[in-house]
Amino acid sequence: ILGETVRGSLHSGIAFIPESRELDGLIGSFSIAENLILDTFDLAPNAKGLLMSPNTVTNEAVKRITEFDIRSQGANELVSSLSGGNKQKVVLARELSRPVKIVVASQPTRGLDVGSIEFVHEKIVQERDAGRAVLLFSTELDEVFALADRIAVMYRGTIIDIVPATISRSDLGLLMAGVKPKVSS
Repeated sequence: ILGETVRGSLHSGIAFIPESRELDGLIGSFSIAENLILDTFDLAPNAKGLLMSPNTVTNEAVKRITEFDIRSQGANELVSSLSGGNKQKVVLARELSRPVKIVVASQPTRGLDVGSIEFVHEKIVQERDAGRAVLLFSTELDEVFALADRIAVMYRGTIIDIVPATISRSDLGLLMAGVKPKVSS
């Protein structure tokens, strides 16, 4: 990752689900189809030489809309008109529909309704179960306990411990406050 451009990182197999889908994940004035190819617009099958292949882009978008249950009027709908959950599904569809080795997800369910949260969790678990590394950043303890195998706890910008997800909530709370829990013998 170090020394690599963002584009190089994406093409080397890193999927990134940003904290702010509107600011960092999508271009609101672009269609769903255009947002789905933001990082692959110049690669086959989306492009042939220097020219984009509109039919291929639209056909692939229709597949992703179905696969990721994106509630929309179709591939040409502007992403700005979608609900928060459907916007997040567009980000997930783009990032998880290409070969990836690592999924980096930062606050992937912030501001979503319960149904969308379940969908996002399901997709993250599918990636984990497929053998991909998942690095999840979340302030939602329920989400951390539901998705993590191990939890790295930060306090004042430093990782103070890495613990199994079987840790008790009270011990995790102590770590989050910068206090190492006492180990009973």
